Amino acid sequence: MTAIRSYRFPRAKPFTRLTLLAGACVLSACTVGPDYHGAPAVAPEAASAANFVRTPAQGVTTARAPSDWWTALDDPHLNALIAAALEHNPDVRVAQARLRESRAQLQQQRAAELPKVSAAVAAPRMREPDLSTLSQSSGSSGSGRGPLQFYTAGFDASWEIDLFGGTRRAVEAATDEADAVSADLADTQVSLAAEVAQAYIDLRDEQQRFALAQRTAEIQQQSLTLTEQRRAGGTAAEVDVERLTTQVENTRSTLAPLAAQVEMSLDQLAVLTGKAPGALDGELAAPSPLPTLPATVTVSDPATVLAQRPDIRAAERRLASSNAQIGQHVADYFPKLTLFGDLGFTAADPGHLMRKRNFSWVGAPYLQWNLFDFGRTAGAVRGAEASRDEAEARYEKTVLAALQDANGALSRYGYQREHVVTLQKVQASAERSATLMRQRYRAGASSLVDLLDTQRAEFAAQQDVVSAQAQLLKDFVSLQKSLGLGWRSASQSPLKS
Repeated sequence: MTAIRSYRFPRAKPFTRLTLLAGACVLSACTVGPDYHGAPAVAPEAASAANFVRTPAQGVTTARAPSDWWTALDDPHLNALIAAALEHNPDVRVAQARLRESRAQLQQQRAAELPKVSAAVAAPRMREPDLSTLSQSSGSSGSGRGPLQFYTAGFDASWEIDLFGGTRRAVEAATDEADAVSADLADTQVSLAAEVAQAYIDLRDEQQRFALAQRTAEIQQQSLTLTEQRRAGGTAAEVDVERLTTQVENTRSTLAPLAAQVEMSLDQLAVLTGKAPGALDGELAAPSPLPTLPATVTVSDPATVLAQRPDIRAAERRLASSNAQIGQHVADYFPKLTLFGDLGFTAADPGHLMRKRNFSWVGAPYLQWNLFDFGRTAGAVRGAEASRDEAEARYEKTVLAALQDANGALSRYGYQREHVVTLQKVQASAERSATLMRQRYRAGASSLVDLLDTQRAEFAAQQDVVSAQAQLLKDFVSLQKSLGLGWRSASQSPLKS
């Protein structure tokens, strides 16, 4: 099979050149249009590097990362939620339906390469006009004949010979588009797994901060009760009681917003798993610690990441599809040859229908060539070329965005790890300071103002550490998403027909 790469024709003697080219294509069963030789190289130095530019020095190793990254967090609830979401989320079912649709369209295109055969059975009944009036006026006698009845049965067939590969290019384009839609499904799974994990981390973060606020309010209430007792004994002032009351109420004021955020996260997780809001309250409403972050995170090299990210694969397949569509339109420059055939039997008596003498057949080739279409085909070819150029630019943009996404995620993860360590040191110092100050206050060696300041610092440090740990987990999730992890293969996630 020969590919005709040059499909722009000079103005001089176009009919002669087209005729010669058509003859050559008939003899060689050619496929017109440009052949696809792969996507262009984008940032080759960065794509082939051993590591990403922003890879942290600690906590990250370079190796092939597992697709089911969430299992590294060692949280059974999270594992169950992501499994349920990948199975029941409406966005996944939408992507699956689009994939089935694209494969059905591919089946239609492949069927266009084969002959079309139809069968027909008919029993026409007709009556000739009464010519008696005409016969009398002409001086001859005659009478109308009765109704005529005959029977026919046969097969009709037509087959458009794909001389110049237009149909083959259409099949090629449909195949590439089906592959792109399959990659879209995988990209939906990647995004969904990350979204579920981040919503789950938000839930546990909010529950932890809600419990922390409750415990802090209880401790502050104990201090308030003690101070009220001291005021009754004459060893504390009224202003001390009011200051402690203000602190207790300020801490309690944070509980209602946190409770609302917990309920919103529960509803979000329920919807992500294909359930109604409130369906997961009984399962997840009880507070639970944040998932455990692995000590070391595995990150693939840039080339592996670019090969496994579904959005890049989808962009590359659409580039291949748009390239094939050019040849599909170029084929309209050339003649189309269709073979027609008919086999049938015709008889006046249905019992005699299948006799040999009632058999008939007809076959005919049909050649059609739009010699003058006033630029319609040329316009379609130029439009297909522009679509190919657009798909190529989109592919380059997708690759560059993927490199930026991965490097940015690695940078955020590395710095957030350092931030968490620093905040943990601050928390430890604030807790020691608060413990010492409470002892001094009970002994009468420090003022209430000093105690309130250390308690506020302790509470703020604890809240900051919980929030920072949750953010580090979400940065871990974003990193896995940037690596293109979390999708299932067709064998792992069978499509419902």
